[in-house]
Amino acid sequence: MYRTYLLLALLVASAQQLTAQSPVRVQLVPFATGISQITDVAHAGDERLFVTQQAGLIRIVQPDGSILPTPFLSLSVLNSGNEQGLLGIAFDPDYATNGYFYVNYTFGSGSGSTRISRFTVSADPNVADPASEEILYTRQQPATNHNGGDLDFGPDGYLYVGFGDGGGANDTQNNAQNMATVLGKMIRIDVHSASPYAVPPDNPFVSTPGVLPEIWASGLRNPWRFGFDTETGDLWIGDVGQNAWEEVDFWPAGDNSGPNFGWRCREGLVATPGVSQAGCGTAADYDAPVQVHVNNPGTQWCSVIGGRVYRTDEYYRLIGRYIYTDYCYGRIFSLHPDGVGGWTSEQLTTSAITGLTVIAENASGDLYAGSRNTSTLYRIEDVCPMAQPTIEQDGNELTATEGLSYVWYFNGEVISGATGQTIDIEANGDYHVVVNFGPNCQLASEVGDYIWSGLSDIDAEQVTIHPNPARDQMIIEGLPKEVDQLVFVDMSGREVLTFGAGNASGRVTLNVAELSIGQYMLVLRTSDQRQVAIRSISIER
Repeated sequence: MYRTYLLLALLVASAQQLTAQSPVRVQLVPFATGISQITDVAHAGDERLFVTQQAGLIRIVQPDGSILPTPFLSLSVLNSGNEQGLLGIAFDPDYATNGYFYVNYTFGSGSGSTRISRFTVSADPNVADPASEEILYTRQQPATNHNGGDLDFGPDGYLYVGFGDGGGANDTQNNAQNMATVLGKMIRIDVHSASPYAVPPDNPFVSTPGVLPEIWASGLRNPWRFGFDTETGDLWIGDVGQNAWEEVDFWPAGDNSGPNFGWRCREGLVATPGVSQAGCGTAADYDAPVQVHVNNPGTQWCSVIGGRVYRTDEYYRLIGRYIYTDYCYGRIFSLHPDGVGGWTSEQLTTSAITGLTVIAENASGDLYAGSRNTSTLYRIEDVCPMAQPTIEQDGNELTATEGLSYVWYFNGEVISGATGQTIDIEANGDYHVVVNFGPNCQLASEVGDYIWSGLSDIDAEQVTIHPNPARDQMIIEGLPKEVDQLVFVDMSGREVLTFGAGNASGRVTLNVAELSIGQYMLVLRTSDQRQVAIRSISIER
């Protein structure tokens, strides 16, 4: 009796969350401890992490989590309250050649001033030259809060710096909507072509009278942490709210049209409570956040901490997700596209680590979070890090990746009793399996469209096909009487040509002139849609 094992198994990727798959969850694993007052984390293109401490130190964390005893740099800063001191660090895109890095810190007395400076590494790669400071930008602060503090290089090579509105409830001086001040804005400067910097010619307001040409975006309250997607270049901003809403803002790469994110006229998705709307536009005049969270310092959100988009392949379930958190709530959240132009928010941790001030990435794309409250730098890891299960087919037998237990699905429904690593399929359709790898770790394979090889009691061994390869005609002989259809399937799994068998002699001549050159599978099918055999066919001209 002939049994065919030449089968077409076409795996069809599914973007949806499959039945019974564990939700995405991450854990914060301690990586380096004993770093007080963490404010920012950055890399210089190698395996080291550079961690800023609010009091003015930059510490180097080695790949094994150990901390070098000698600081990379020690700065004299104004560290007044929770929102001043050494706040941000960014390494030049060409750091390996020029040794430049940039810091954002407050200095002076009283309310102090924000200073953006460039330093150079010394001959020792683990120590900066403290005498190399070049001051690029200075702005006096009207208050000790809402000073911003972040800075980062965009994919265009320009340096972006975020400034808060300068403090005061409801932005007392309306700084964020005043285009003659840097407060409540994000600036974009060229630190490579002039000293101390040049204004990029495509900045949105470079030719607008009365507007600071450095301004790239406005309407921000306190953009404490922002960052660029390393794959797309898109910008993500965590803009700290006031009393009602915390918000996450998004802006696509390459769009230099000058976004206005709405503050103080808007907080989150609504008009700011307690602020007169005189002089404000409608909601359509501002660029709304892509996600908001209710501000409730007693139990939940109080200060959103912007993060990064996960782009490395170690944890495939995190790829493409924007990972962010909140200083008070201390849970990790993610945003990812919902497929219809919006975003889906998911909470990825259930327990809290409060005092998180930064989420950043190393040179390989791994994500880290730093907590001021625990003086610890954590590595963000998927609690279910196994690779996605796969299915192998041999004849009518499907075998899953090895795990602890299994649940098989056919066309989205559980197959009763199918709980082993291997199953025998009995019909065409969509199959997938959920594999249990341990507590809280059940992963689903992709959906596969599998063709059943047919009945063992129908003899197809005598079937011959000639010529093969064929040009315009093909003769099939020895067809079992049960065969009702002959179906040509292309390599994408699409049925492209169907013939009726309809010949009691078991011989049929097929006109295949309309088939394009290439490889096909010829499926012999009964009237009740069962497969008797599958043969490989070539068409040439």
